[in-house]
Amino acid sequence: MPNDLAAWLAYLERLHPVGIDMGLERVREVAMRLGLLESSLAPKVITVAGTNGKGSTLAIIAAVASAHGQRVGAYTSPHLVRYNERITLHGEPASDDVLVAGFEAIEHARLKAPEVSLTYFEAGTLCALWCFANAELDLVLLEVGLGGRLDAVNIVDADIGVVTTIALDHANFLGTDLEQIGREKAGILRPRHPAVLGSETLPDSVQETAKALNAPLFALGQAFRHVPQGEGGWEWHGSREDGQAVSWTELPVPGLPLDNAATALQTLTLAGLSLDAATTRDALASVTLPGRMQWLGQWCLDVGHNPHAAAYVASRLPSPQGRLWCLVGMLDDKDADTVIAHLMPRVTDWVCVSLAGSRGRSATSLKAVIEHQSGCVRYCGDTPEEGAKWLGRELTTRDIVLATGSFFTVGALLNITLPQAPHEATA
Repeated sequence: MPNDLAAWLAYLERLHPVGIDMGLERVREVAMRLGLLESSLAPKVITVAGTNGKGSTLAIIAAVASAHGQRVGAYTSPHLVRYNERITLHGEPASDDVLVAGFEAIEHARLKAPEVSLTYFEAGTLCALWCFANAELDLVLLEVGLGGRLDAVNIVDADIGVVTTIALDHANFLGTDLEQIGREKAGILRPRHPAVLGSETLPDSVQETAKALNAPLFALGQAFRHVPQGEGGWEWHGSREDGQAVSWTELPVPGLPLDNAATALQTLTLAGLSLDAATTRDALASVTLPGRMQWLGQWCLDVGHNPHAAAYVASRLPSPQGRLWCLVGMLDDKDADTVIAHLMPRVTDWVCVSLAGSRGRSATSLKAVIEHQSGCVRYCGDTPEEGAKWLGRELTTRDIVLATGSFFTVGALLNITLPQAPHEATA
């Protein structure tokens, strides 16, 4: 067997003939062999699905719950810099030793006759569940990787199902019919267990699925909402499961979408957590999520890689005194045309970078898309790091840079020291 985490991850990448293989049979079989489905992973388990907003919603739930003394385990994907980010225990990434122990247990179980083949994501999901089962937790949070109904995390019956947004992404696997995508993502919901819907523009199929399951429905704009309050604050109005109204006022605006913050508070209320006003405010004020509108000097890093995310980022960017640069690197299976179209009205100068791997898109391919939309491409680099180095020679103190398009783009940039403006702008 592999003897360290890096070796295990390399081994798991070669284990299955394809990277994505939708279905629950294989992962459920190994989970049963490990005894992971015999009892609940924690008193409350919450699964979060959606096209965008999953990570933000989960991060806020985790931050507020942890601030109230809850022992929280969370599973997210993908990671930005280290694989350990995907599995957190009590707010900290799982150690290499814990992950290796989990992968060893999974390997022993899957090799029992008949041998079961697992994808990289399925093995990672099982490792997360193994980690949670071997920790004493009050709350487990599971983020869906792709879709919902056939995603590996859906072998777990969650106490509360959350659907954040529905938009086009992963069309090769989910198609382009939003109603069907909604049904797939609503596949995480369970009969008679609360369903929290975190967008006012979800396809009808999501509510239809919840109603067919007789799942109590808590939808943004209906059962709960957020409204502005004063300068820079907001208030939240929601519902307990018995229908009793509950409100919080004078809340600080987190650096994450308010729809997601409101959804998180509604979910925690349904989970039975007794929230303290001061503790909740402190948690909202301090919550962060790397790679989501993350500012490092003049640089704003955001992993947005689909049109819905690009539109949100474009609406939130400040207007610089100088140029607004965009360093963009994307995977080839993403809708680059529409992503760039949403950013085009805000961006003055573009830097295109290539991403490696079979799914990587070349900088020259992105350049062609941008120039077709009359954008100004100033440089093409072989890697995000190379693009950043070139930009460091061009930036002025009046400029800002948006780095976006992929987890791979942002992850690479988080591994380096980003250059800041070396000189003042000239007339």
